[in-house]
Amino acid sequence: MGLSIVLRQLWSIRVLFIMVLTPLLLLALPLYIGTVEAKAAFVLILMAVLWITEAVPIAVTAMLPIFLFPMLGVVKAKDIAPAYMSDTLMVFIGGLIMATAIETWDIHKLLALRILLSVGSKPRWLMLGLMLPTWFLSMWISNTATTAMMIPIAQAILAQLKATNILLKEETADSVIASLPHPFRLPTHPWVYCDDLSFKYREAADGDDIKYKKLCKAISLCICYAANCGGIGALTGTGPNLVVKGFADELYAAHGLKNPVTYATWMGYGLPLSFLVLMVTWNWLQFFFLGFSALLFYFSATFSCKDKKQSGENKVQEMIRKQYDALGPVTYAQKNVLVLFSILVVCWITRDLGGVGGWGDLFQPLYVRDSTPAILVAVLLFFLPSELPPIFCNRDKKNDRDMFRTPRPLLTWQNVHEKLPWGLFILLGGGFALAKGCHVSGLSRWIGLQLEVFIGLNKWLMLLVLCYICEMLTEFISNVALATLIIPILAELAMSTGVNPLFYILPAAVSASFAYMLPVATAPNALCFSYGHIRVLDMVTAGFFMNLIAIPMLVFATFTWGDAIFHFQNVPFTFDSVNKTLLLNSTM
Repeated sequence: MGLSIVLRQLWSIRVLFIMVLTPLLLLALPLYIGTVEAKAAFVLILMAVLWITEAVPIAVTAMLPIFLFPMLGVVKAKDIAPAYMSDTLMVFIGGLIMATAIETWDIHKLLALRILLSVGSKPRWLMLGLMLPTWFLSMWISNTATTAMMIPIAQAILAQLKATNILLKEETADSVIASLPHPFRLPTHPWVYCDDLSFKYREAADGDDIKYKKLCKAISLCICYAANCGGIGALTGTGPNLVVKGFADELYAAHGLKNPVTYATWMGYGLPLSFLVLMVTWNWLQFFFLGFSALLFYFSATFSCKDKKQSGENKVQEMIRKQYDALGPVTYAQKNVLVLFSILVVCWITRDLGGVGGWGDLFQPLYVRDSTPAILVAVLLFFLPSELPPIFCNRDKKNDRDMFRTPRPLLTWQNVHEKLPWGLFILLGGGFALAKGCHVSGLSRWIGLQLEVFIGLNKWLMLLVLCYICEMLTEFISNVALATLIIPILAELAMSTGVNPLFYILPAAVSASFAYMLPVATAPNALCFSYGHIRVLDMVTAGFFMNLIAIPMLVFATFTWGDAIFHFQNVPFTFDSVNKTLLLNSTM
C-alpha cells in the first residue's frame, strides 16, 4: 500500500523529473564532446523528448532555440529570432485571418447545409454530404474549427433520424396489429400480441437500433477523417505542409535554387491525393459499419412501405432546410468575404504555375511570395464595410441615425485575437529555428554522413518504409512537431544517397497527417470521440485499414502525378555536388 502511494506521488511530479533529468542526461554532448554539432544535437534531442512526452506545452518547447542556441554558441540571437516570423508563417497568418472572417459570417455553415440539402438523407449520401464540406473547409480553415462546426450538425441529423425511425416503427406496429385476426390481439396491451409475426417485428426493431448505433459511429468518424484528409489538399491546410514549405525555401535558397514547392504545385500534388483518400474513406466506413446491404438503404422497417420511408427522409430534409433557412439570405458581408476568399485562392494558385509563368512575373524576381496576397487580403478585411455605407442614400427620415453610423468592418481585431492559434505560430517558428540551428552547426551534414548505409537500398522501398514510420509516429506525436524533427533528417538522407530531397520530405509531410487510429492523434479525432458514439476500439479497427491503405496511395501519387509536377527523378546539380562532397569526406 505504501509503495503504491509513493509511485502515485512520483507519477504526479513526472513533469519535474523530465524537465530536470533530460538535460542532465544530455549534458555530455555540450560539455564532454563540446563540438558545435554536439551542442546542436543537445537542443535537438531535448526538444524531441519534450515534444514526445508533452511535459510542457509544445509551443513552449518550441521557444527553447531562442535562448539555447545563443547560450551554447551555435547561432547568434539576432540570427535565430527572425526564424520565428518567416514568409511561410505569414502565409499561414493571412490564411487564418481569412478563415476567421469565414467563420465570423457563418459562411462555412451556409456551405455545409447547402451541400446536405443537395445530397439527400440516405446514409450513403448523408455521409458524403457531411464529408465534402468538412474536407473542403479544412483546406482553408483549421481542421479543429471545421470539425467543431460539423459535429453539432451531424448530431442534429442523427437525432432527427432516430425520432423519425421511432415514429415509423410505431406506425408500422399499429398497421400490423390492425391487420391481425381478433383472437391474436390482446385488448389491454396493443403492442404485445402472440402471433409469430410479432417476434419478427421485434427482431427488426432491435436490428434497427443496432444499425442506428453503427450509423452514429460511421457519421462521427467520417467527419474527423474528412478533416484530416482535407488538410493535405492545400498548402495552408495543416502545419506539416507549412513546415516542409519553409524548410524547402531555406534549403533551395542556400543552394541558389528556386523552390518548386508553390501553392499551385502543392495543390496539383496534394488535392487529387486528398480527394482519392476521401473517396476510399467514404466507401470503407460504409462497408465497415453499415455493410453492403446498408450502403443504399437504411431505417427501413420490415413492414413499412416505400412512401413511409420517403416520408422519413423528407422529415430529415425538412430539419436541414430549417437550419439552412435560419441562416437567412446571403448578406452583403458574406458576399464580400466570398469574393475576397476567391481572389486570395486565385492569387495563391496563379502566382507561380510551376515554371509556366504567373502574375508574380510582373514584379521583380523573388520579391513577391505567397505571403504578399495573403496579408494584402487580410488587411482589406479590416476596413471594407460589412454593409453598404449610407452615403447619398435617399431616405424618408433625414434624421435617421443610421445615415451617420460608421459601418462595421468585415473583421475586427477582437475576432482575430480570440480565434487565431498563437501557440501554433510559435510551434512552426520553433521548427524553423531548430532546422536553422542544425544547418548552421553542421549537424545536418553529420547526420547525412551517418545515413550513407542506405545508399544501396531502393528509394521507392525506402519511401514506403519512411512514410509508414511517420504515419505510425503521428498517432502519438503532434504532426507539426514530427514534421519539424524528421524533415531535416530525411533531406540529408536524400542528398547523401543521391535522391531529390523533395522525394522524401513531401510524402513524409503528407503521411504525418494520416492519423486515423487514436483519439489523441489529432484534435478532430478527439472532438468526434468526445461525443460518445465511438469507442477507442472502433477507431483503432476502422483506422487500421485507412493507415494501411493510405500510404500505398501516397506512394502511387508520388510516382505518377507527383513526379510529373516536381520531377523527383531529377537531382539538382548543387544537391548532387553536396552528395559527392559528403562521400569524399567520408572516405578521407
